[in-house]
Amino acid sequence: MNREEKLKQLRENNEFDIVIIGGGATGLGCAVDAASRGYKTLLLEKHDFAKGTSSRSTKLVHGGVRYLAQGNIHLVREALLERGRMLRNAPHVCHTLGFVVPAYNWWDKYYYGFGLWIYEFLSAKFSLGKTKMLSKTETLNHLPDLDSTHLKGGILYYDGQFDDSRLAINLAQTAAENGAVVLNYCSVTDFIKSESKIVGLKAKDELSNVEFAIKSKVVINATGVFSDAVLQKSEGHSEETIAPSQGIHLVLNQSFFQGSKAMLIPKTNDGRVLFLIPWHDKLLLGTTDTPVKEVSLEPKPLEEEIRFIVEHFNKYAKQKISYSDVNSVFVGLRPLVKEGTAKNTAILSREHLIQLLPSGLINVTGGKWTTYRKMAEQTINKAIQVSNLNSVRCKTRHLKIYGYTKAKSNSHLAIYGSDAVLIQQMIAEDNSLSEKIHAAYPYTKAEVVWAVHNEMALTVEDVLARRIRLLFLDARAAIESAPIVAKIMASLLGKNSDWEEEQVVAFQKLAQGYLVK
Repeated sequence: MNREEKLKQLRENNEFDIVIIGGGATGLGCAVDAASRGYKTLLLEKHDFAKGTSSRSTKLVHGGVRYLAQGNIHLVREALLERGRMLRNAPHVCHTLGFVVPAYNWWDKYYYGFGLWIYEFLSAKFSLGKTKMLSKTETLNHLPDLDSTHLKGGILYYDGQFDDSRLAINLAQTAAENGAVVLNYCSVTDFIKSESKIVGLKAKDELSNVEFAIKSKVVINATGVFSDAVLQKSEGHSEETIAPSQGIHLVLNQSFFQGSKAMLIPKTNDGRVLFLIPWHDKLLLGTTDTPVKEVSLEPKPLEEEIRFIVEHFNKYAKQKISYSDVNSVFVGLRPLVKEGTAKNTAILSREHLIQLLPSGLINVTGGKWTTYRKMAEQTINKAIQVSNLNSVRCKTRHLKIYGYTKAKSNSHLAIYGSDAVLIQQMIAEDNSLSEKIHAAYPYTKAEVVWAVHNEMALTVEDVLARRIRLLFLDARAAIESAPIVAKIMASLLGKNSDWEEEQVVAFQKLAQGYLVK
């Protein structure tokens, strides 16, 4: 996946069947769906792929236990089927994970046990494992660092886990493999209209400032929490359709809560569920649900959110933590579909909405990572319906995602799937690439080179935040790694020492927002 080649394709031919604005889960899913059906497809992302919400999830491929408690059977059933397809089509970035729900009274044990049995039943042929009632001893075998005071037992159930921004890159690669032009750092500056209907758009390469006039039979807005800004351009009104909600996650060393299983706390003070999840040899805690008025590319955690998660962890764990134990805090904004005057975003639906607007723009909002493929299928079906495109059936239910492999590996390179072999070959040919970028972590110089050459990484942040996940796992280590990553990238991209220094300063400033102070 080479950016210069994609820009060359755009320069040589500016007419497309479908143009998608937004390079997160939904937009990338739409690009894969459209391209795999044979439509001439272009995807434009103003920043990097998955820069926003799509790299900041709880890393779960799930039906949503909480939505079952709300009685939203349809959403849960659909998400569970999509969970199965994700694990089947991208096994290198998705896997099954066991979850334990501790019960501190007998009623909770049987109440949650019955609910999770229904959860498993709804997954039908895509069941990931049998739900099981656990004794107190069995619960502590799975979660040895759980506070056992008043513990009555627990429930074991299974869900999916994945690496969100790695899957996003793989979706971009899948779309490109199927003929799509996918571009990061390319913004939409305006729409081209004929008789008040959109017939194309104007775009700008954010790196060179070169502008493009692009024709398209249909345009899809998949910009998540930033959707309203695009609608103001396309429709000329300021109506708000998104009710953004903020969720934070804390990352700790796994030594604070050992065990191969995750833990679900089914009900916190604000009515949310809270997860303690092993992820990349760390422990991920989250999340919160805080309504916010303004959307930001780098949302900041609130002190009360951090305190909320720390207090809940300490309530359930033998080892108590303080702010100084947090390696990183990251924040995501959920693009929830606005419903009247609802003020509590925790009760807003996680279902998606697909709209055809007066300008002819298709607007898709809401949803979550697990249902990205279904959202894309329905969105492209709508695009076919409203344009003069020949109808072609969706191909993505069984489409293997780029990197697909069933080979099991304990190497940290396993997340690259079939590309892991190529990275290992690079190291075999040039042993200097085996050097680590940080002594405490396994990431090597080879991965930086790979990200630049094959995954459209253009900044230090692209590498340390989304190609490898060091910023999310340990912000201090990422800050320390920035100079070596910038040096490698400068040589690969033909940049001078001024660029190198600017990149380090910009990244280190950004990374300060991931530290708990």
